[in-house]
Amino acid sequence: MNERNYDFRLRHWEFHKPGRRDPSRKLRKNEVMITPEWSIGVAPDCDYITETAARDFRDYLEKSMDISLRIVHADAPKVLWIEHSPKVDKGFVIEAEADHIRVAAAEDRMTLRGTIHLEDIMNLEGIPAVRRGKMVRKPLYKVRIVHSGTGLDVYPDAELMALLHAGYDSIQVFCEGIDRNHIGYCDFNDIITRAARLGIQTFFHNYIRTYIHPDEDGAQEKFDAAYGELFRRYPGLGGIGLCGESLEFPSRDPATTGKPYNKSVIDGIPDTRPSPGWYPCEDYPAYVQCIERAVHKYKPDAEVLFSTYNWGYAPLELRRKFLQNYPKNVGLSVCYEIFSQRKLEGLYTPVMDYTISADEPGYYFESECAEAHRQGIPITGNVNTAGIAWDFGCVPLVPAPEKLLTRNLHLREAKKKWNVSRHYTTHHYGWWNSVAADLGKWTAWEDYEPDYDELLTKIAIRDYGKKAAPHVRSAWKYWSEAMDHYTASNEDQYGPWRVGAAYPFIFQPNISRTMSRKDINFPTAPDAHFGGGIVKTFYTPYENAEQTPGFLRYPAELRSLNRMLKLWNQGLADAAKAVEAADPAKRDEARRLEALGHFIRNSIRTTIHIKQWWLSNMAMQTSTTAEEAEKHLDQIEKIAHAEIENAEDTIPVVEFDSRLGWEPSMEYVCDKWHLEWKIRQVKSALRETAAYRRMLRLHRNTKKTP
Repeated sequence: MNERNYDFRLRHWEFHKPGRRDPSRKLRKNEVMITPEWSIGVAPDCDYITETAARDFRDYLEKSMDISLRIVHADAPKVLWIEHSPKVDKGFVIEAEADHIRVAAAEDRMTLRGTIHLEDIMNLEGIPAVRRGKMVRKPLYKVRIVHSGTGLDVYPDAELMALLHAGYDSIQVFCEGIDRNHIGYCDFNDIITRAARLGIQTFFHNYIRTYIHPDEDGAQEKFDAAYGELFRRYPGLGGIGLCGESLEFPSRDPATTGKPYNKSVIDGIPDTRPSPGWYPCEDYPAYVQCIERAVHKYKPDAEVLFSTYNWGYAPLELRRKFLQNYPKNVGLSVCYEIFSQRKLEGLYTPVMDYTISADEPGYYFESECAEAHRQGIPITGNVNTAGIAWDFGCVPLVPAPEKLLTRNLHLREAKKKWNVSRHYTTHHYGWWNSVAADLGKWTAWEDYEPDYDELLTKIAIRDYGKKAAPHVRSAWKYWSEAMDHYTASNEDQYGPWRVGAAYPFIFQPNISRTMSRKDINFPTAPDAHFGGGIVKTFYTPYENAEQTPGFLRYPAELRSLNRMLKLWNQGLADAAKAVEAADPAKRDEARRLEALGHFIRNSIRTTIHIKQWWLSNMAMQTSTTAEEAEKHLDQIEKIAHAEIENAEDTIPVVEFDSRLGWEPSMEYVCDKWHLEWKIRQVKSALRETAAYRRMLRLHRNTKKTP
């Protein structure tokens, strides 16, 4: 059956899935199994989290393993006992004996993490059993922060429990002022309080504007009123995340404009120097220090984090100077992949924004972490391990687990080398309960690593069944390899990659009596945070000083994307086989994997077509004869018809899975309505091409006057 928009939320919040029990899986000699004769035990005066752990595990056994147990308040044989223990200094311990299992943790929040880990083990094995002996699990990272997967700042209790089950322990909320986010009123204290009851920390993602120079009179009082007030109003808040582009200030560094980016003009002439939000200004450390003082005045243990995302392109010496003057009690957030230097057929094609395709850490990440570590600055990795990035802006997951696994393993090394001890796992595009979440949590334990190849196979069996698993593994491998050929340019990630097959194809010649602009507003919901504002509809290269110009890149990028398309189709064929082979109860899940692959395949087609479209438009307009121009116009119309077919082919998959075509900050951008809108837009462009063809033929039809 087809879904309506937002139906995916119910699936997202179903963290105890039915049908996890494998009847063919028999108890092994070294295992103890929970049977209906068992009970779940907690102390009668236990805290809320421990009680929640007991109730949650009972719900899990009932829904996923078909066992119904009661909760008791005395420890005894055949009881799974959950408790606090001063013997555990970090994390939790699971001790399993022939007729008893104990989950013990020193910290309140870790008891629930312990029972969730039991669920993870049982889900992978398909049996409510655990190996006998003592198992110790300690988190490798201090926090793993995530945004909501069901809407910007949407955190009902079901979302909080779902993200805990997916391995995350902290949340990020957009803040534009006291109880204000992008929509308007937001009860921040309610979110903070409900999250804290489950052991989840809350951090603000800052959108408060403070256009103040740190040296001006009364500056600190103004910072106190803005940032200190937040922590006075929200004492349970864990910290605040800052970044350059939302913290522009009147810098006095002569290397910058000293003005906001949209006001950096002199007598109408653009000032080509960077604005302060995109440059490591010499007075930026003092500005950050003022915010730190304001925060710690009201909450000394609050975390203040600053991201250098906006100037990772800068030379190392400039970034090093910034870090040498940086306040040591402010954490530094560093992006894993942005500005990674890539070459394609000898051309410079660096990574311009978040992408899963770069499994190796970039030079900016490595050099920034190394210098920050030398300076004693605490480091947060901005890592995208939740499996989503701007690769395909409106999907729940980039299904390339081999890529994600490599990234997670590099991050374990980053923890050893530079103590990158915190992870901002995803930006506002959120997360999905998927193989990406599994890899994230299984690679986040200290002194423990499973056999990852075996883990991926078990995940495939768990989600799709034994017969389908080989086909799923093959699809994942093809898709992981395909991502090696992905293009991560600004025009692609702010264009066709962001909205998929719904991306408009605008005919570039301006046939107009009103001299209107050719770009169009991408239609989105009026209450969307960014909406169409982060979709650039008039496709053209966004050139960059570190990047080869677009007209040179595009032919090579097209060859690369066609290799990507071939590999993606091979994976899609395996996904189709997985649907046929899947267990009947898991067939819908296999169909969703195929639908995801289908959606992304069509996004690849759109990106190929738009590059061909731009090249043909440019060639047509620089033709030396009308006849030559008409040949290019023929190609333009051929591309238009192919894109109409591509959009039509995408409609069934977005109707089947309502998560496809949606992203929290934009809302729906590639649902059925948007695809039909795109078809209407391309048909309108075809009317323009017909008019242009008549213009090209005007000289042929002109008759000589007597």
